[in-house]
Amino acid sequence: MQAWRVNQFRQPACLETCARPVAGAGEALIRVKACGLNFADLLMQEGSYQQTPPPPFTAGMEFSGVLEALGPDTTGPALGTRVAAFAGSGGLADYAVVPAARLVVLPESMSFAQAAAFQIAYGTSHLALDHRARLQAGETLLVMGAAGGVGLTAVEIGKRMGARVVACARGAAKLQIAAQAGADVLIDSDTPDLKAALKALGGVDVVYDAVGGTGFRAALSACRPEARILCIGFASGEVPQIAANLLLVKNLTVMGLYWGGYLEFAPQILTQSLKTLFTWFEAGGLSPHISHQLPFTQYPQGLALLRSRQATGKVVILL
Repeated sequence: MQAWRVNQFRQPACLETCARPVAGAGEALIRVKACGLNFADLLMQEGSYQQTPPPPFTAGMEFSGVLEALGPDTTGPALGTRVAAFAGSGGLADYAVVPAARLVVLPESMSFAQAAAFQIAYGTSHLALDHRARLQAGETLLVMGAAGGVGLTAVEIGKRMGARVVACARGAAKLQIAAQAGADVLIDSDTPDLKAALKALGGVDVVYDAVGGTGFRAALSACRPEARILCIGFASGEVPQIAANLLLVKNLTVMGLYWGGYLEFAPQILTQSLKTLFTWFEAGGLSPHISHQLPFTQYPQGLALLRSRQATGKVVILL
């Protein structure tokens, strides 16, 4: 089979011919049809992600496809079932092996591309806003990087939960995409005085930040007393440092969210979240935004779109 392999950190992945993997006990073999890209894929290639396997490894964190085989003494869906899985790596190949317990059966109305774009982006935003921040109807939610892969899902889910959603993104085109996802207020992140623009809103109750950098500091200043700040990622490349006295004065809470971590310490919370999200999708309540669908050979171009922040929503690689 063909696979995109990371053989050395800080070097481009290579398209190689490898042996097809075999499912062991408790595992499932999937014929991959689509793989969603995430900013974490860039970090893994650099060796700086919190859960990066030692090289060599096959890239691709989340993917969808057809269940090809189950390992010995392993129960699961019927062979031929359309499924999605989060494996952390291994998805950018013709075949992938994952723990059978992680398989998610796709709704009939969900395409392989939509499924590959769904789990991490929607799962991150739902766990962050519902489980961690306890977002309430009527509160003001500020989404930084609102046109990105997870940012758009935060806009969509926040609106569904009844919040007033403020979208912050770079440029009119990206802001228009956030507006289509349900944002009530649009702010260009290149606004000369972003801090003043955010404070003019009258304050925010929850900040969802996947960007970091100067935008985080501006958002911090716009927080109302008892606001909750969600640290999702640092696409700007700058991890902000927080002055603890600001947290004290306004009684603020800063919390992190690493979606994949729940597979290790609380998988039932993640599983229930995904069930809720798939129910919303089937009811027509969620609409995954895929900005680019690229063929398998163009995985490096997909990473370049993420690196340059040209993508809106998700980039999906098709096999």
